[in-house]
Amino acid sequence: MSATELKKHVKQLQNATTNEDRVAILKILKKDFQVNEALLRESKAGLAVGKLRSHETKEVSDLAKEIVKKWKNEVDKAKGASSSKPTNGKPPARKPSTSVTPAATPPATNGKADIRTAKGDGVKISVAGDTTRARCAELIYDGLACDSGAPSDQIITRAVAVEKAVFSQFNDITGEYKGKIRSLFVNLKDKSNPSLRESIVSGELSPERFSTMTSEEMMSEERRAADRKIKEENLFKSLGVGEQEAETEGFQCGRCKKRKCRYRQAQTRSADEPMTTFVTCVNCGNRWKFS
Repeated sequence: MSATELKKHVKQLQNATTNEDRVAILKILKKDFQVNEALLRESKAGLAVGKLRSHETKEVSDLAKEIVKKWKNEVDKAKGASSSKPTNGKPPARKPSTSVTPAATPPATNGKADIRTAKGDGVKISVAGDTTRARCAELIYDGLACDSGAPSDQIITRAVAVEKAVFSQFNDITGEYKGKIRSLFVNLKDKSNPSLRESIVSGELSPERFSTMTSEEMMSEERRAADRKIKEENLFKSLGVGEQEAETEGFQCGRCKKRKCRYRQAQTRSADEPMTTFVTCVNCGNRWKFS
């Protein structure tokens, strides 16, 4: 089938809302599509399917793993055939490479989803003949590849570009350089933030922009929402210590629609700003604030 048809199925997979739909589309991808590296790059099918290897539904995750393994074997087989094909009756000349493309992803153990690494993929990166920079690039590779279905060459390109962007900020292998690499790696490995990895591997987020992002900027929206909730909880608790709350029926709870509430006010911003009102529903415990 063509790249257009593959893209259509990838879009359907990304927009699927039920596990039945996901399974049906995955079965089509497994049965009807034979891929190569160019087709995977163009369609971003590897990213879409690879993301589902850690899906909570076993049938979905198992199918995704099978497809990724099948596609990896097809890509590796095509590369092997291409590299061994003679040119003008002579074996092809060996050309220098900064990496070794991987064999199939090793099988999962203990029922857990596969976790790709540079070592597991057989990848060896060389950066300007410097072993420290090479190890840092491989660390970024580990972060990008951990749950990706993208070809290794594509991930290598992104990892090398990220390391280069970080190095250009410090112009030397300093403590700050190493600290930044570690920070990027930790955020990439965050299981709750697959969209960050996917955006870099796909090219949607440039290595240059990524290399300058703060930990807060790299957070997933879910993590930001959780942090906001924790801050609000802590603020409610800290303001409640030793303070007398007044009861009122002047506010209506958005959750249970009752009007029996307790409230207090505090100056949480500058003096010329209005006070913040903290309200707690007596009936259901729902809490909210406004200025």
